[in-house]
Amino acid sequence: MKYIAFFLILSNMSLAQNNSNQFNSIVLGGGCFWCIEAAFEDAIGVQSVVSGFSGGDVKNPAYREVTTGRTNHAEVCEITYDPTIISLDNLLEIFFLVHDPTTLNRQGYDVGSHYRSIILFNTAEEEKQILSLLEMYNKEYFDNSIVTEVKAFEAFYVAEDYHQEYFKLNQNQPYCQAVIAPKLQKAREKLSKFY
Repeated sequence: MKYIAFFLILSNMSLAQNNSNQFNSIVLGGGCFWCIEAAFEDAIGVQSVVSGFSGGDVKNPAYREVTTGRTNHAEVCEITYDPTIISLDNLLEIFFLVHDPTTLNRQGYDVGSHYRSIILFNTAEEEKQILSLLEMYNKEYFDNSIVTEVKAFEAFYVAEDYHQEYFKLNQNQPYCQAVIAPKLQKAREKLSKFY
C-alpha cells in the first residue's frame, strides 16, 4: 500500500511538472504548409505543429477559399515549442533554410499570395527579436532581398484534417518526393543539431 501511495505521489509530481512547463508558439508561413510542417515536426523541442491559415481577413476559411487569394490568408503552421530546448532564433534558422524568403507570393512552382513568406509575432518583444534577426539574415545571406512579411498575430484557423501531418502520411506522393523530401534532407544535414 505504501508503494502505491508513493507511486501516486510521484505520478502527480510528474504531472504537475509537465503542466508547469511554459511552451511558446509562433506562426510561420513559407509556401505550402506541408513543407513547413515537415521541417518542424521532428525538431528537438517542438511540441506540436499544426497546419492552417492566418494573416487574412476572413473568419474560419476553408482551403478552397484560401487558394483563391481572396481571403488574404497565408498557408502557415502554428509551432508550439519549449524555449528551454529550442529558441525562437533556432526556429527562424530552420525557417530561413527551408524556404526562399526572397520570392514574393511564391515558392518554386507554388504561386499566389497564400504562399507568401510570413512571420506572425505575439508580442512587441518578439517583434523586435524577429526584425533584428531578419535584418541580420537579410544582410549576411540574402543580399537585402528578403520579402518576408512580419505582422502581429491575430487569429489562426486550423486547416482540414487531410492537411495535418501530410508528409508523414503521404511520403510516396510525387509532390512530397519532389518538393518536401529535398527540403527536409537539407534541413537535417545543415542543421542536424536541431534534429
